[in-house]
Amino acid sequence: MHDTPMTGRDLLRAGPVLPVIVLQDAGLAVDLATALVAGGIRTLEVTLRTAAALEAIRQIRDRVPGALVGAGTVLSPDDWQRAQDAGAMFGISPGLTPALLAATRHSALPFVPGVSTASEAMTALDAGFTALKLFPAEAVGGRALLKSLHGPLPQLLFCPTGGVSPDNAPAYLALPNVACVGGSWLVPEAALAQRDWSAITALAQQAASLRA
Repeated sequence: MHDTPMTGRDLLRAGPVLPVIVLQDAGLAVDLATALVAGGIRTLEVTLRTAAALEAIRQIRDRVPGALVGAGTVLSPDDWQRAQDAGAMFGISPGLTPALLAATRHSALPFVPGVSTASEAMTALDAGFTALKLFPAEAVGGRALLKSLHGPLPQLLFCPTGGVSPDNAPAYLALPNVACVGGSWLVPEAALAQRDWSAITALAQQAASLRA
């Protein structure tokens, strides 16, 4: 797919929406990923919040060739190692710690640390990261904060997550320092429970066409 290793910036630019996937049953992973890819969303973040997450990542990596699957909610170096062992192709964290930055800064795989302040963004930049997750986006200032950060830190690229919806996503995507948005609306619990894959594909199609 890439002659050179994919970077965090490449990852964020791979699609306008990065779905945040919480799976309790790894048996649904392949059908879910297939439905999202069919709708044009191929970059998939499976959060490590459940016991099924690592197996879900493994299943998607092995059985859905069009998917670029990674691990979200990476909180520690151990989480990152387990995610890589499961076949994760990238990692995303809600925040940053010295230990996590040290464990991921020289990784061959893209890693996107989470920040919520200018100081955290500068800490990430000092460690060599220019692709960041803004979390929790709406709670910490959302678009106003991103506009403010762009002045002193124009080299940073963001994926705002937390409170982002189809309604406000276009306004986020219009900002020069936003490459994509993260959201859970592409995988509604009801559709997942009913195995309504066509509904999820339709949501993915809408998300893939999101433009400001």
